[in-house]
Amino acid sequence: MITAAQLRAARALLGIDQRELAQRCGLSLPTIQRMEASEGVIRGNVDSLMKLVEALAAAGIELIGEGAASQGGGRGVRLISPAPKAGAGDLA
Repeated sequence: MITAAQLRAARALLGIDQRELAQRCGLSLPTIQRMEASEGVIRGNVDSLMKLVEALAAAGIELIGEGAASQGGGRGVRLISPAPKAGAGDLA
């Protein structure tokens, strides 16, 4: 599974625009735009999702699932859930 946020981040790490990504994975620009605009996990045709993931992997992107360890080397980023903010009534 890949989220819209992961897709946007992957594209940013590669330094490519949506049109370039569409060309690399053989999908249309509107398909990439829809995927990036979605909320949470991208839903769509399994074949399209596989083309996308394979193109990202070929470009050097490792998609890391929730709670999974990265097995590859290299630099990267990971989004974690922020710690809850202490409220006015909380004792520290």
